Amino acid sequence: MPEPCPCGSGTAYDACCGPLHVGARQAETPEELMRSRYSAYALGELDHVFRTWHPRTRPDTVSPRPELTWTGLEVHRAEDDVVEFTAHFRTADGPGVHHEVSLFERRGGRWVYVEAVSR
Repeated sequence: MPEPCPCGSGTAYDACCGPLHVGARQAETPEELMRSRYSAYALGELDHVFRTWHPRTRPDTVSPRPELTWTGLEVHRAEDDVVEFTAHFRTADGPGVHHEVSLFERRGGRWVYVEAVSR
């Protein structure tokens, strides 16, 4: 049985975020990119996170956060270049959530994450 994608799409990872992580294709929408970035965090594919971050706003490195286990994603809205979502995680202290409204931009023909506009 194929491994389900961590982004919660209901599709197998190899048919969903997997091709984006290995660079076989680019995200067609900001929501698809955001879902692939969530999956990358969940799976430790941090090179994908770095490559899809706008160079003007990205940090020098993207470090793993081994204290977090990502457990689910809810997309609340995706309009134009903005995606609002809640990412669920677990730490040794218990469950947590990260809510964000993210801004994306088309750069060089591909979508990139710019910044959180609110949390």
